[in-house]
Amino acid sequence: MTDTLERLAGILEARKQADPDSSYVAGLYAKGLDTILKKVGEEATETVIAAKGGSSEQLVYETADLWFHTLVMLAHQGLGPEDVLSELERRFGLSGLDEKAARRQK
Repeated sequence: MTDTLERLAGILEARKQADPDSSYVAGLYAKGLDTILKKVGEEATETVIAAKGGSSEQLVYETADLWFHTLVMLAHQGLGPEDVLSELERRFGLSGLDEKAARRQK
């Protein structure tokens, strides 16, 4: 599964050099962070609506869109799925309550 994320991250990185007229992702990069963030927000809302709607198929579809656009956002910021996966790995074995308390102390 992480291979899929790595392959997608590579494609998203390559799209930074693509002509915005020839690639949806290149077009997002060219329009800048605000456009990318609006798309992430739109996809998050659609994911919530799908979850409330009860269709597993629609929920998976919308979650895929959300993940995709989140990866575009990360790539735009010079980050990738490995950064998020490393953070998730760091949290293994931590109580969610302890992790939240540690964030408040920073």
